[in-house]
Amino acid sequence: MAIFLFGMFFLEDGFRAFTGGILEKLLAKTTDSLPKSITFGVVTTTVMQSSSLVSVITISFLSAGLIGLVAGIGIIFGANLGTTTGAWLIAGLGLKVNISAYAMPMLAFAIILVFQKSTNLKGIGYVLAGLGLLFLGIHHMKVGFETFRETIDLTRFALTGYLGLFVFTLVGTAATVIMQSSHATLVLIITALSVGQVSYENALALAIGANIGTTVTAIIGSMSANYMGKRLAVAHLIFNATTGLIAIVFMSQIVWAVDGIAAGAGIRGDDYTLKLAVFHTVFNAIGVLVMVPFVKPLVGLLEKLVPVTAPQLVEPKYLNDSTIEFPETLVTAVRNEILYLYDNALEIIAHGLCLHRHIIHSDEDLEAYIENDREVMEVDIDAVYPTRVKYLYSSIVAFMSRAQSEVPSEFASPIYDLRTAAQNIVQSLKDVKHLRKNVTAYVDSDNEAIRREYNEFRLRIATVLRLIHRLREGDERVDIFDLDDFALEAGEDNSVSDGTLDRLIRSGEISATMATSAMNDNGYARDVVRLLAEAGRLLFRETASADRDAEELLRFDEDERQALSEASQSGGAVAEDRKESTPEPA
Repeated sequence: MAIFLFGMFFLEDGFRAFTGGILEKLLAKTTDSLPKSITFGVVTTTVMQSSSLVSVITISFLSAGLIGLVAGIGIIFGANLGTTTGAWLIAGLGLKVNISAYAMPMLAFAIILVFQKSTNLKGIGYVLAGLGLLFLGIHHMKVGFETFRETIDLTRFALTGYLGLFVFTLVGTAATVIMQSSHATLVLIITALSVGQVSYENALALAIGANIGTTVTAIIGSMSANYMGKRLAVAHLIFNATTGLIAIVFMSQIVWAVDGIAAGAGIRGDDYTLKLAVFHTVFNAIGVLVMVPFVKPLVGLLEKLVPVTAPQLVEPKYLNDSTIEFPETLVTAVRNEILYLYDNALEIIAHGLCLHRHIIHSDEDLEAYIENDREVMEVDIDAVYPTRVKYLYSSIVAFMSRAQSEVPSEFASPIYDLRTAAQNIVQSLKDVKHLRKNVTAYVDSDNEAIRREYNEFRLRIATVLRLIHRLREGDERVDIFDLDDFALEAGEDNSVSDGTLDRLIRSGEISATMATSAMNDNGYARDVVRLLAEAGRLLFRETASADRDAEELLRFDEDERQALSEASQSGGAVAEDRKESTPEPA
């Protein structure tokens, strides 16, 4: 049993080596409908021979926001069908062929491949090692049962009727919970059945129990997931329990159908191991057919059983520790979480500048709107920042700190870039907090000159927010480099650098106090634009290496950055020292 379970461990590790993009991309393209999701579950579980691994991966993807709940439920349905292929392989091949003869060559080649530098070769090595150990484990379990067949008779504990069904279903459930593998339980059941150590009727009940017990892995995997992951784990439990109950209630009818299918397929009447495989497939297929029409009501039930809590603190939506094992999924989850952080910060930034988000996201002329807008919007940034942004940002930083030490080195750079994007979003919000005091004072001022200056600050920030929104929506009117271009222009072309403020002071249109405030706030506005532009570039740039190289060539060089930082410093001394702010540590 230990050899078999060790083989499962190696097999799962081997397939994880190939999930760095392949499985994730396949999932995104093949789960846009319920039939496709079910098919995906069947195929991946058949290939991986682990419904538990598929369940945990699905929970990770659902928590990361890559798929919806309906797609996740479909994959779980398919995984239950796919796991039946394990019973066929064991009953049809494992017990009828001397598979231990194939185990040793597999293990020999596996050792050679595991020590290769190539990740793909290592993955193949782990898969071969897993298969070799699985074959060896099945062989030894079969030999083990045959050895004590003459001295120990487990059929003495056989029970008939519904009492036997319920008792052995519970035994099968308990065994699967303990071993964390329905495949392992099925191996035990089939090998015991093949040597007459368990009756056919009781073996069917054990198989039902194995199906129910496998949900525990998904439940454990959902403990670190968000509410969506927990909903999927509950769906898995409901589906398997319902399928098991149907199999128990209609056992006689299903057994009759199995006998008919077996006879039609040329399976002997006393070949109970293959008939068990037929039974395992039939009752899982019945479960899928019964449950598919009720997917939407099931989703409604899950939303009631696992509601979305409304915490005082805005908590992470997409982060969970299980994604750390799948680096590309982790990067996507972190990116989605930072976009969620951006959405929360955007509301505060917009309201802090007395702007409506729907105007920013529309095609309305921003300059004309801001020129005529005198509304002062109420928002207490100091009050909402800790609950809507700070806690979420701290959670993202803590999660990425854990992840960076565990993911392959090639994913360290994307994670670092995303961390920089999150930092920029938070810093821009803090700069807006400093801007807000004078924005609210001058947005409705009778002094047209100073109102015009602060409207220009608002326009610059609103423009970069609109560019980010259009990039996010895939608008073809903008591209990633428009952000950098606008940030550079905003830093070079302003009323401080072109001498406008000096002229306004000399003409008496604004006071010296107004001028120094405008000079200071010009720096804040410039930094907000720069920080948000860089955050947008990091969040939405292409990940292909060629595109990344091109972006690096077109990024600001040091002279341009220096010019940008000094652009607003000419035009007179600033009377009040500008308070420097950095994001608070998590």
